Amino acid sequence: MMRIDDSCFVFIKSDKGKSQCSSSSGYGRDIGTGIMPATVVLGAQWGDEGKGKLVDRLAAQADWVVRFQGGNNAGHTVVLGERTIKLHLLPSGITRESCELVLGDGMVIDPWVLMEELQRWQSETGEMPLGTRLHISDRAHVILPFHRMVDGLDNKIGTTGRGIGPTYADKINRIGLRFGDITELLADESALNEMASQQADKLQYLGLPSDEHAISLRDDIQWVHDNYSQAIKNTGVMVDTALSTGQQVLLEGAQGCLLDIDQGTFPFVTSSITSRGNSTHGAGIHPGHVEETIGVVKAYTTRVGHGPMPTELFDEVGIHLGEVGHEFGTTTGRPRRCGWLDLVVLRHSQRVNGFSSLALTKLDVLGGLETISICIGYELDGVEIRDMPASAKALARCKPILIDLPGFDALSLEEWLEMAKQAAIDGQGFAALPEAAQHYIAHIEQLLGVPVSSVGIGPDRDATIDATD
Repeated sequence: MMRIDDSCFVFIKSDKGKSQCSSSSGYGRDIGTGIMPATVVLGAQWGDEGKGKLVDRLAAQADWVVRFQGGNNAGHTVVLGERTIKLHLLPSGITRESCELVLGDGMVIDPWVLMEELQRWQSETGEMPLGTRLHISDRAHVILPFHRMVDGLDNKIGTTGRGIGPTYADKINRIGLRFGDITELLADESALNEMASQQADKLQYLGLPSDEHAISLRDDIQWVHDNYSQAIKNTGVMVDTALSTGQQVLLEGAQGCLLDIDQGTFPFVTSSITSRGNSTHGAGIHPGHVEETIGVVKAYTTRVGHGPMPTELFDEVGIHLGEVGHEFGTTTGRPRRCGWLDLVVLRHSQRVNGFSSLALTKLDVLGGLETISICIGYELDGVEIRDMPASAKALARCKPILIDLPGFDALSLEEWLEMAKQAAIDGQGFAALPEAAQHYIAHIEQLLGVPVSSVGIGPDRDATIDATD
């Protein structure tokens, strides 16, 4: 029997920001000196709210950024001056060199897409973070070519076709492949053959090629092992230890609350739990770590793909929102459906997530509209309701009940950016905004009962105004 002493080895960051192991019994940082809370950043609508920009800003003060669900069906865009960085798997904190990055337990990860993204990042910056500051959970599931092939047959829900749903299905059916099981699987020929046979049978049933599947599966899994073994770690322990040693952790959500498999507009949803309850579970830590949850809200409403959207606009205002807001999906490139801000949706998100504050994005896109409307309720079959029905068919019959507010003038992106920079210098906060824009923000706060902590007025990192105390 092997014995160890009472020393507890913890994962900490060195002075240079790199990860290292150290003992808590006299070496390294004393774990009893500081417990830091985690901050959760979530989308409060149907995704595409601007989470990437917010996480990028917050990551300037963070030590860790952790993705906890989803896969490359997510699309986060960060604008740094003349550079536009589009991310699908990499956490948005990658732009901050001192941040450790985690692809967490609750994710499904396409290793080939991840490698392409890493290589693009390396070509732009010269850095390869894999195995240094990018860590992959040993509990995260692997998206295989098989999953992409199966997902490509969907034409009902409007999925991204990235293999996300089939991988989560295999996870729930307990036949999926986790990164931490790859080494064991490669050493177990019978288990590997069983997996290959199961997948080949399904491919054959769906009318897809399956003849060489057993051979290609082994090759694919071996490739994943060869390229990623150095980055596969028990990331839950790493993040928990980081919090225990006083480090700042951001938990970065993907998609939005209304795409949550349980709380969203089922069946037009994603295959994961996108809400706050999964933020810690999918990161491998307990919920007591979370102190602040920020809901990211676009100043209007957008949606990609199928499914009901009561405030959708088909007139010149809808065209304005789409064109001025450049509303095309980061992942799919599909045009986003646009409509007025929907407070029924946001009340549902607030009930499920309990936001500490809201980050309002793309307020500048509303510039140039004479009147701005907000949906405060629905009419369903002649009855006024204030809560979102569970049935997608019922939601599709809902007509929005709107209130109208005065609009404000359109400005150029340069003018909005200068406004934000001057507000930071003067400490004006929202007072720097046009009066009608301030009125709009105040209405949202009053109607939802949640304060707005920041307002985005352009795509650039610095085109943001923070609330003053």
